[in-house]
Amino acid sequence: MATETTEAAGAAPGMPQLDFTTFPNQIFWLVITLVVIYMVLSRVALPRIASVLAERQGTITNDIAAAEELKQKAAEAEAAYDKALADARAEAGRIGAETKAEVQAEIDAAIRKADAEIAARTAESEVKIAEIRDGATAAVREVAKDAAEAVVAAMGVDVDKAAIAAAVDARVKG
Repeated sequence: MATETTEAAGAAPGMPQLDFTTFPNQIFWLVITLVVIYMVLSRVALPRIASVLAERQGTITNDIAAAEELKQKAAEAEAAYDKALADARAEAGRIGAETKAEVQAEIDAAIRKADAEIAARTAESEVKIAEIRDGATAAVREVAKDAAEAVVAAMGVDVDKAAIAAAVDARVKG
């Protein structure tokens, strides 16, 4: 029985792909199949793929253009922001300088007013001091005249009041 199976296997053809007698037929059908696949792909699938690729390329191009435009707008907005910020800083500096000048003017006016008040009070005080000094000098002269008259009278000398007044005035003056 073992010999029968071996003979049957030897007589039976092997795998059809390895049977060289069918190669021309297989090559023919392979070429036909490849031509049909090529025709289907070139007529149906490739145009669809090409349109999708073209649409994607158009979308990418539009997106890049939009991005460039937005980038330009952002740069312009940044420049406008920087200019507005610089203007605001300059305005703040100007306002600060004006306020400082106004405050300084108010301070100067207050100082001038205080100086004027001090000068007026000083002049008034000097007048009062001069009056007090004159009053004190007059009082000293009177007391000195009275004392001189009393001393001279106590000595028993008769002296003229005008001479005593002249002597006291000369001594008080210096």
